[in-house]
Amino acid sequence: MILHVNKKTLGTLLAAGCLLGASNRREFDHIGQFNFKVEIEGVEAGRFKAVDGLESRTEVIEFRDGENRILRLLPGRNKYGNIILKQGTIGKELFWNWRKTAMDGAVERKKGSIVLMNDQGVEVARYNFLDAWPSKWKAWDLDGKGGDVTAEEIELAVEKIERGVQ
Repeated sequence: MILHVNKKTLGTLLAAGCLLGASNRREFDHIGQFNFKVEIEGVEAGRFKAVDGLESRTEVIEFRDGENRILRLLPGRNKYGNIILKQGTIGKELFWNWRKTAMDGAVERKKGSIVLMNDQGVEVARYNFLDAWPSKWKAWDLDGKGGDVTAEEIELAVEKIERGVQ
């Protein structure tokens, strides 16, 4: 039991997570999937319920040389998945307005980040997406007997994903 602590010791204990409801996480424990935030250039988007589609892949080109019976597999173009963001409806039309510009033929490309954080809110990983534009918008699923909140989705076509600096 700590009866008296000076400011320096208190700061050290807080930084080490020893006081005020610190978690029991160990250095090698996995990060919870609920500890994330999304940043999009020029869009004050608020909080997100879910993020999906953060992926990269390389096309596989099959190649066979003459009469050689061995099928060779060569790397092709890199592709990135569309990122799907789900957000509770808050009465703002930010996503709809961005999507509408694309529907009207004036694609407005933005960059952004998906940031994974630990229990203390410290950034653990960052994935930056580049030249994103809304290729799909989906309204809520409504159910008269439902108990969930309404959520809208925006699907972003991205040209590149990079691992950011922590």
